[in-house]
Amino acid sequence: LWRDSIAKEVKNVGIAFDILEDGQSVPVRHQFVKCHMVFDIKMGTFQRKSRLVAGGHMTDAPAAATYASVVSRESVRIALTLAALNDLDILTGDIQNAYLRAPNSEKIWTICGPEFGVENQGKKAIVVRALYGLKSAGAAFRNNLAMCMVDLGFESCKADPDVWMRARVRDEDHFEYYEYVLIYVDDIMCISHDPKGTMDKIDHFFPIKPGSVAEPDLYLGAKISKVTLDNGVHAWAMSSSKYVQEAVRNVENWIIMNRPN
Repeated sequence: LWRDSIAKEVKNVGIAFDILEDGQSVPVRHQFVKCHMVFDIKMGTFQRKSRLVAGGHMTDAPAAATYASVVSRESVRIALTLAALNDLDILTGDIQNAYLRAPNSEKIWTICGPEFGVENQGKKAIVVRALYGLKSAGAAFRNNLAMCMVDLGFESCKADPDVWMRARVRDEDHFEYYEYVLIYVDDIMCISHDPKGTMDKIDHFFPIKPGSVAEPDLYLGAKISKVTLDNGVHAWAMSSSKYVQEAVRNVENWIIMNRPN
C-alpha cells in the first residue's frame, strides 16, 4: 500500500521537476536541496498518504516575502451571515496538488532519488514548481491564485485580503449583490446565486479535487450546518461539535486500549 502511495505521489509531483540529461550542467546561482518522502496516515479513513517534499531549511532566505495569508474565521462567519441575508448558495471545494500549480520563485536544484525510477535515479533536476517544503512555496501559490482571481473579475477585500468579491446580478429577480470567494490555502468557499459556475471557472485554472465540490459540512475545522430560524429564514451555523465528538472518541479509544487486563 505504501508503494502505491509513493507511485501516485511521484506521478503527481513529476511536473515540479525538469530533469537534466547526463552531462548537462545546473544553471548558475541555483541552490541545492535534498528531497525526501514524508509519510502519514489520515485519521478517520486511515488512508496512507505520502508526499515528496524539499528540504527548504538548506536554502538561503529568499529576497522576496514568503508570508502567505489565509482567510480568517471571522470573515467566514460574516460571509455566512451575508449568504443568509441575501438568500445565496454556498459551495466549497479543494484545489488538487495546490502548490504544484504555481511556478517556483526560487532557484533550486536537487538529485533524483530511487522514487524517480531506475532511469532517472541520480540525475540532476531543476525544481520548477512551488514544491512543498520550500520557503517561498506558500507565497508563490497564493500569488498565482490571486492573479487568477483578478483575471476572473474579483477584487481583494481591504479588510481581509483572502476574501475576494465581485458585483453580480441574480437573473431571476435582478437582485444586485456581491459574490464572495473565501480562500484558506487550497480550501475554497464560494457564496453566490451560481457558485457552481464560479467553481467551474476556478477549476479551469486550478483543478479542483473530483467530488470535493459540495455544500459545506466542515470548514476550517468547524462543523457547518444549514438551520431554519424561528422566522423561517434559512441560515448557516458554525459549531465545534464535530471536533468535540472526535476528541471524546479518541479519549474513549485510548482508555479502552490501555485498560488493564
